[in-house]
Amino acid sequence: MERRALGKGLSALIPEKAVDTSAHKKEGILYVQFGQIKPNPFQPREDFDQQAIEDLAQSIKEKGVIQPLLVRRRGDSYELIAGERRFRAANSLGLKEIPVIVRDVSDQDSLELALIENIQREGLNPIEEAHAYQHLIDKFKVSQEKISEVLGKARVTITNTLRLLKLPHEIQQEMKKGRISFAHGRALLEIEDENQQRRLVQDIISKGLSVRELENLLKSKRPKSIKKSIGQGQREPIVAILEEQLQHALATKVRISKRKKRGHINIDFYSQEDLQRIVNVIKGGK
Repeated sequence: MERRALGKGLSALIPEKAVDTSAHKKEGILYVQFGQIKPNPFQPREDFDQQAIEDLAQSIKEKGVIQPLLVRRRGDSYELIAGERRFRAANSLGLKEIPVIVRDVSDQDSLELALIENIQREGLNPIEEAHAYQHLIDKFKVSQEKISEVLGKARVTITNTLRLLKLPHEIQQEMKKGRISFAHGRALLEIEDENQQRRLVQDIISKGLSVRELENLLKSKRPKSIKKSIGQGQREPIVAILEEQLQHALATKVRISKRKKRGHINIDFYSQEDLQRIVNVIKGGK
């Protein structure tokens, strides 16, 4: 059961100064019972910090719900678009109703709005971001360019975030826990051997290696790897150098295979739009 949040009823949970009056007239702010609100199936956040929710609940207890939830109608109920942390915190207090703003949006818009809110309010971890980007690309055919425009992030950042999904699952889990950073993960992608990646992650955690220390460690190991490869007749130093230069220029994984005077170059891409980006870079475009 819903009722329009008008007059003094609105101020019970939302201070008058906190209410966007233009939104009130345009969108309509309603009080909705908690049982009528369903979770957002496109919620990009996979893990919720219980302590943060408890802190938010205390704030709501003292000041009320300052900002309404964003929802969309689904039959006789509502589906949450943005504000799940507020929803969980307020629900934990035993409140019967919560103020909402109803919007008529598509599945794609619902995911984009949830993604924007999570990034702006309390950053998603890099793996959650990567999964959200990949979902937009796979399900809604959204380009990396569009994602970068919506979020205000450089396209190369979107590309590098998506590349994190190439890391082994257990390394992704360590990143979700915050034990290794986005920059650590990006550096680890320069290594093809997953077992070596795992060993380095243990060093990062146990020794507290900074990103710079990890990069220096990788550089120190590189000559040894090159010498070993040369001894096996597999690689030349110049090939490894050129491979690294191409990876930086194209912002993706590059592998050069050379035998005598011939060979081939493998360039990874992660979507049709990413392929076009790489082609543009090679052609000298953006």
